[in-house]
Amino acid sequence: MANDNLISDADAGAHEADTQRYDRILVLLHWLLALALIGQLVLGLWMVDLPKEPPGYRGGWFNIHKSIGLVIAVFIVWRMGWRISHPAPAAVTAPGTWQHIVSKLNHGLMYVCMVAMPLSGFIGSNFSQYPIKFFGNTLPRLFEPQPDMKALLSEVHELFALLFMALIALHLAAVVWHVLVKRDGLLQRMSWGRAADN
Repeated sequence: MANDNLISDADAGAHEADTQRYDRILVLLHWLLALALIGQLVLGLWMVDLPKEPPGYRGGWFNIHKSIGLVIAVFIVWRMGWRISHPAPAAVTAPGTWQHIVSKLNHGLMYVCMVAMPLSGFIGSNFSQYPIKFFGNTLPRLFEPQPDMKALLSEVHELFALLFMALIALHLAAVVWHVLVKRDGLLQRMSWGRAADN
C-alpha cells in the first residue's frame, strides 16, 4: 500500500511537471527559430554595408538572406499554428500584474515582428528591379518594379527588425531576472523535458 502511494505521488509529480512545460514540438520550434532569427538579424546587419563590387557579391548575400527568410517564414507559420492549437502552461507571473501585462505585450509584438519582417521583405523584393532567387532558383515576379514601393517596404522591414531586436533584449532581460532573481523555474518550461499531455 505504501509503495502504491509512492508510485501515485511520483506519477502526480511527473504530471504536474509536464503541465508546467511547453510540449516538445513547441520547444523545438522555439529554439530553432531563436537561433535562425538571431542569425538572420546578424546577417542583415552585416550585409547592408557590403560593397557592390565585384558584381553579384552583395546581391548573392541578399538572396541568401531572402532564401533563409522564406524558410523561416514557413516555420513561423508552423509555430503560430501549433501554439494556437496546443495549450500553454500557466504563466509564472500573476495575471493583472505589470510583469504579466508587459510579458504578454512583448510576446505579442514579437509575433507581429516575426510575421511583418518576412512579409515586408518578400513583398518589397518583388518591387525591386532584381529577381528573387530562392537558393539559386528564380521565383516568379508578383509586381512590376516600383522603386518608391521598394524603398518604403525596405524601411518597414528595417524598422520591424530594429523593434524585434529591442523586444529580444527585453525578453532576455526578463529571462535573466526570472532565473537569477525569482528562481521560479521559468527556463525549465522551455526545456527538453517530458512533453505535456495535450
